[in-house]
Amino acid sequence: MKRTFTLLLLTSLVISAGVYTYLRQPDIVPEVRTATVSKGDVVDSVGATGILEAVTTVQVGSQVSGKIEELYADFNSIVRAGEVIARLDPSLFETQVEQSKANLIRAQADVERLTIAIDDAETKLARAEGLSARDLIPASELEAAQVEARLAEAQLRSSRAQMTQAEASLNQVNVNLEHTIITSPIDGIVISRQVDVGQTVAASMQAPILFMLAADLTKMKVNANIDESDVGRIRPGQAVKFRVDAYPESEFEGLVSQVRMEPIIVENVVTYMTLIDVPNPDLRLKPGMTATVTLEIARRNDALRIPNAALRFRPTDDMFLALSLPVPEQPEVGRSDSQGSRPEGRRQMMERFQNMSEEERTTMREQLGARPEGRRQMMERFQNMSEEERTTMR
Repeated sequence: MKRTFTLLLLTSLVISAGVYTYLRQPDIVPEVRTATVSKGDVVDSVGATGILEAVTTVQVGSQVSGKIEELYADFNSIVRAGEVIARLDPSLFETQVEQSKANLIRAQADVERLTIAIDDAETKLARAEGLSARDLIPASELEAAQVEARLAEAQLRSSRAQMTQAEASLNQVNVNLEHTIITSPIDGIVISRQVDVGQTVAASMQAPILFMLAADLTKMKVNANIDESDVGRIRPGQAVKFRVDAYPESEFEGLVSQVRMEPIIVENVVTYMTLIDVPNPDLRLKPGMTATVTLEIARRNDALRIPNAALRFRPTDDMFLALSLPVPEQPEVGRSDSQGSRPEGRRQMMERFQNMSEEERTTMREQLGARPEGRRQMMERFQNMSEEERTTMR
């Protein structure tokens, strides 16, 4: 029995000590963060991402089908306009040229044969007309000679048309033969090669792409997608700064050259393509790099800077009490605040209004009523007043 009593006593002491310790703990003190007001540059900017591209790019393709016989250019090759960069197997087109030449020769021979036939028909017609004038042959023979002459002329015209068609066919196959030699259309650099020697290209509905050429990589552009909420503040000529992952410590500059009107809608998000001209004299920037763009909208140099969080902070009376600080007085009547909408704000306003003279009350009404925001605030406060307070205001 004595042992049980001792255990109960010890348990009671432990519980009492825990309750005492808990009650002795101080109240939770709110954490207060402060920031220093600084002086410097303040910039309003818009952020976006874009892709670097060459200002002028040309896709070099093949207008005829065939097997790649030789390649004279590779990645990063410098080429000049008119320089041969690839050649297709010309054997098939050379055969077509020989065949077209044979067809043309045959058509020319037919024209010569029919020309002779016309001369013969005209001679027979002249003879028949002379004999018919002297009534030495019947009229049917004269008519037959006339029909034969007209038929020979028609056949000659048809043969000449076939000869013209054979000439056109020969020209076409000659052009196709010339197209087996691929030349560079511009001065530039090869940034992409899509084929290898021995590969067969088929030019049917669309010309196959063999090379991608860039005219001048010392001048590039960034295609940035700007959100519809920010595009209204973008204008050509605005300064742009951007970074690329290849050079994280370097910052590049450019200028906005165009804001396109065509919207780009992806998953109900609307953006607009913005073109940014970028100088690239040292060729560090390469096509396809992802650029993190910052477009400068407005700038103020040497201005006082206060963190945005401090401007959004609105302390309450409970916060002052928790910090053991005196509660500040409410702002004066007429300031653009919402104190008058709270009961304590209305009470203090009514006390100050009752202590005013009639002349001060009239001046306050005129000041509040002369401004739109003043009239709006006065109407809101008037609607929140009791009937007694409204009577006092009148």
